Amino acid sequence: MSAQECWDAAEECGAPMVAIPGGEPLIHKEIGEIVRGLVERKKFVSLCTNALLLEKKLDLFEPSPYLFFSVHLDGLKDHHDKAVSQKGVFDRAVSAIKAAKAKGFTVNVNATIFDGHPAEEIAKFLDFTTELGVGVSMSPGYAYERAPDQEHFLNRTKTKKLFRDVFALGKGKKWNFMHSGLFLDFLAGNQNFECEPWGMPARNIFGWQKPCYLLGEGYTKTFKELQETTDWNLYGTGKYEKCADCMAHCGYEPTAANAAVSNPWKALKVSLFGIKTEGPMAPEIDLSKQRPAQYVFSSEVQKRLSEIRADEAKTAEAKAAKLVAQTQTAAAPSNNASTAA
Repeated sequence: MSAQECWDAAEECGAPMVAIPGGEPLIHKEIGEIVRGLVERKKFVSLCTNALLLEKKLDLFEPSPYLFFSVHLDGLKDHHDKAVSQKGVFDRAVSAIKAAKAKGFTVNVNATIFDGHPAEEIAKFLDFTTELGVGVSMSPGYAYERAPDQEHFLNRTKTKKLFRDVFALGKGKKWNFMHSGLFLDFLAGNQNFECEPWGMPARNIFGWQKPCYLLGEGYTKTFKELQETTDWNLYGTGKYEKCADCMAHCGYEPTAANAAVSNPWKALKVSLFGIKTEGPMAPEIDLSKQRPAQYVFSSEVQKRLSEIRADEAKTAEAKAAKLVAQTQTAAAPSNNASTAA
């Protein structure tokens, strides 16, 4: 996407915060300009990065209360390097975090939690982030359709038990979570929230992605079209097989935020007394009536690619026709030419 397309998308949907994820956005040749334009528009910008290029590219950015880097770390050194299939990435990321903080930037880390990651190791990782002086966001890994590894994603029961164990180990500690208290309480199985995927819309080169960041089941050209033509009742845990195990922040953090506004006493209770890590959990959503999964991502991408190529061909054809017309005009004799006596 061009810088202008990014700015237009942010203005079009009116979101106060813009997350720039990847791939790796630091390879975008206009990334400095994109961020600068969003900050000028008073948008809070979360620039997600694996940090391999961060130290090299820090000069493209200026510290601002509207900008923070969100560095991908899935755990401590051995675990993270294994998760990304490359040794040395953890050390480079930590070095980049320290360099960015030294220059006055705000830095957080984001972690995706997968099956087989012991609670004790996650707790040690959270201790490390506290020592590093960064906030942390965590989300359980979701087995989205095109993920290459489908074996190590958590189901909802495992997710809730794991996060209860983690939060129990964290009692009395000052871990700095970049989440609402009610979302964390939801991860621990104490809230029976339903997904609100419209709360975090996704825009990419194909358009606005239906219905959410993790599921690609079509695209719209405008945000208004996304909101008005997506049948939101078809998606979410209990409604759609693909959503059965999802507890990701992109759908449930908006629900938690709305719940905090509509029921502030509930949010205050979690804030005062902490997250419950023992006792019965909230009732789980019934999955018996969910519709079967439809695997349409690849076909939707091919459809949009064909449309993009057709548009590019029309643009190229129009430019060629214009160039031919200009050439013919320049070559034609002038009717106003003066004649020598």
